[in-house]
Amino acid sequence: MGLIMREAGKTAANAVSELREAIDFLRYYGSEALAKLQGAEGLGAVVCISPWNFPLAIFMGQVSAALVAGNTVLAKPAEETPLIACEAVRLLHEAGVPKDALQFLPGDGAIGAALAAAPECSAVMFTGSTEVARLINATLAKRLSADGRPIPLIAETGGQNAMIVDSSALAEQVVGDVIASAFDSAGQRCSALRVLCLQEDVADRILAMLKGAMRELRVGNTSRLATDIGPIISDEAKRAIGTHVETMRGKGFKVDASPLGEEALNGSFVAPTIIELDAAKSLGREVFGPVLHVLRYRRDEIDALIDGINGTGYGLTFGLHTRLDETIEHVTTRVKAGNLYVNRNTIGAVVGVQPFGGRGLSGTGPKAGGPLYLHRLVRNSEPRLPRDEVELIGPVGERNLYALHPRGRILCLAKTEGGLAEQKRLVAETGNQAVVAVEKGPFAGALLEAEGEELRAQLETLASLPGPIVLAQAKPYNPAWLMEEQSISVNTTAAGGNANLMTIG
Repeated sequence: MGLIMREAGKTAANAVSELREAIDFLRYYGSEALAKLQGAEGLGAVVCISPWNFPLAIFMGQVSAALVAGNTVLAKPAEETPLIACEAVRLLHEAGVPKDALQFLPGDGAIGAALAAAPECSAVMFTGSTEVARLINATLAKRLSADGRPIPLIAETGGQNAMIVDSSALAEQVVGDVIASAFDSAGQRCSALRVLCLQEDVADRILAMLKGAMRELRVGNTSRLATDIGPIISDEAKRAIGTHVETMRGKGFKVDASPLGEEALNGSFVAPTIIELDAAKSLGREVFGPVLHVLRYRRDEIDALIDGINGTGYGLTFGLHTRLDETIEHVTTRVKAGNLYVNRNTIGAVVGVQPFGGRGLSGTGPKAGGPLYLHRLVRNSEPRLPRDEVELIGPVGERNLYALHPRGRILCLAKTEGGLAEQKRLVAETGNQAVVAVEKGPFAGALLEAEGEELRAQLETLASLPGPIVLAQAKPYNPAWLMEEQSISVNTTAAGGNANLMTIG
């Protein structure tokens, strides 16, 4: 914990959570492998490129998943946080993981790029920016695996995460959940709330409460238990956030920032900030820090608001606060995001309970800490797909649902009539839409009837397309990769209690 706090600027509470999550990953993937991967064959050498914002949990999640699936691992942590990763590897070696099965390779982005480009690389697991994920995908598209297939990439990238709050929501609960979602970990979470959408009838009251609560947050050295928010990861990141805030101020948007205390005047600290916008299009790209953007909307504009959120192309986390069951049903069926949270905060996904990962520009899937993840790291493994929504076991007072949905538009490239018929049949059976022309993108996936140089050329073409990374398959096709996972976590106590408890006899 001390190493995480010093190297990554985590508070003690965040360090505890991170350590627990790392242990959860070890236990979950271990049990999943025993239950589902008996007799499966690993891919080979897997490159794990992990981020600085969860330098132990995500690092351990990637490494443990690759190892239990029967692969050797080349672990490249973020250049900002190599020490905690080094300690994690030391502990794994001490626990019995062979040193030649797990290699530690610290360094900057050039190391990661070289590892992804190495001909021995059999798969890449990456958490970071969408731009870097696209570069890795383009690198992998230049060659095929040893058995002549596309090289797997599991990428979890950023999001422009939104929360909608209607006039029926409990204001005090909204404030607590927004403060946690937007400012915990100094906003340096992939799942952090970036855009708060307030129904105009309650916007003034909730904003006043939010600003008051925000000013109570203490920014400073995380070695002190009283500290709520620690530093930004680097001076460069701090400057980028500051530039964004000043740009928005210069455009005439109202900016409220908490005053920094004396202990935070030096170092890479950023004050919690709220920026009031007039339209979603004013937002631009994701700002990775304690900056919350606020939009007002009218009740009759909610569908247009959801369309605007979906239209960003990102789909990682989404929050909703309402006491109306009709609104919950309407909004959650229309929002395109990987993790949905109702009447609670949008951070802290629990391994095995709220599998984490996005869609579109937010990642390729499968979800970390979910039932499909390990199957992407072995050869020719076809997981059982649930036909209906499944309720996962979690804490009392929460209802956690897991479901599979069609990915969307699937590109079908075939050389024969029979091959095209097979592709279209599989696309139809999984509820997707078949498209047969490359120029009619974007695509959520691709089925390719090709081999050798022809297959490689097709993969390069797909990697060069704008928009989301295309999850491409060559025969034999796996229906699981034509589906998208979605997790919905509902705080049942917010509606007056957990009705499920009444059925326990």
